[in-house]
Amino acid sequence: MPREEHSVTASDLMDLEEYGKCRKEMRASNVLLKKQRRLFVGPYVTVFFESFETMVMQIQEMLYIEKGGDAQLADELAAYNPMVPNGRELTVTLMFEIPDENRRRKFLEKLGGVENKVAIVVGDARIMAVPEGDVERSTEDGKASSVHFLHFPFTEAQIAAFRDPATKVLLEIAHDHYGHLGIIPPETRAILGKDFD
Repeated sequence: MPREEHSVTASDLMDLEEYGKCRKEMRASNVLLKKQRRLFVGPYVTVFFESFETMVMQIQEMLYIEKGGDAQLADELAAYNPMVPNGRELTVTLMFEIPDENRRRKFLEKLGGVENKVAIVVGDARIMAVPEGDVERSTEDGKASSVHFLHFPFTEAQIAAFRDPATKVLLEIAHDHYGHLGIIPPETRAILGKDFD
């Protein structure tokens, strides 16, 4: 199925034996793709802008590693298809990366609700993140998950502004305990602009 359908199906995936033969090259290609779609925001956040291609690779890897057959395939498609941009949005995986487990735990204990404080700023427009509804990413006691899956729904005017090189575009995290901005560079914006229909 072409990426324009905004959904990965079994026909988009390689047979596991075939994938195993070219896995090394495909993983290297995926590393490059993800590097082009990566943004650092402050000292601890890495954002990956997801795509049809990154989700195909994620599903392919999960199937190859776990070898769960058709039952696993259905689960992986259900888990990862929501993160394929629908042509009117950008989707991201946002990760708080602190190597020391104790420091990370203490840090995340102060970040409850951070998933509701993330925006892409396009010129004067602020596009608030919509968290993926798979699970709650903040607990009742105020602790945040280290990984968040977010959608940013755009209007036609916001898409046009995003694609305009003269418009400044940022990713903003405006939590009381983590307030940082990351400028989305022109080369990344050019790539991400292709995620829109």
